[in-house]
Amino acid sequence: MSDPVVRVIHPAERDAGTAQTPGMSRAEGCGGSTVGAEHLWVGHVSMERGVKSGPHHHGPLESAIYVISGRARLRYGPGLEHVVEAEAGDFIFVPPELIHQEINASSDEPVDMIVSRSGRENIVVNVALPEGAEEV
Repeated sequence: MSDPVVRVIHPAERDAGTAQTPGMSRAEGCGGSTVGAEHLWVGHVSMERGVKSGPHHHGPLESAIYVISGRARLRYGPGLEHVVEAEAGDFIFVPPELIHQEINASSDEPVDMIVSRSGRENIVVNVALPEGAEEV
């Protein structure tokens, strides 16, 4: 067995082969495929101005999001009936199995975020817009 090492993952080394949601770009920085992490996934997520993801959840994983720049709006709940907004410097916590939708709340700038999950893979389960939920 080899000795543990510290790794630096440069932007060109991120793995964009992770699960995707329409309207978002996710690239693994540290996780199972890039560094062999066993218990976490951390990646860079971006959304261009005016973009929104489809409704989705992340299975049994907890998610923590740090907003680097822009304004992110999250709709969440069984019918996406709740809304929160976060801006640069804010953290967001998303519990396991919670259906949510990320929206770039700005028409002028992209949203850049760092996302961490409590597992080594980026589980993304896309779901249909819940019955009765309004299209935003």
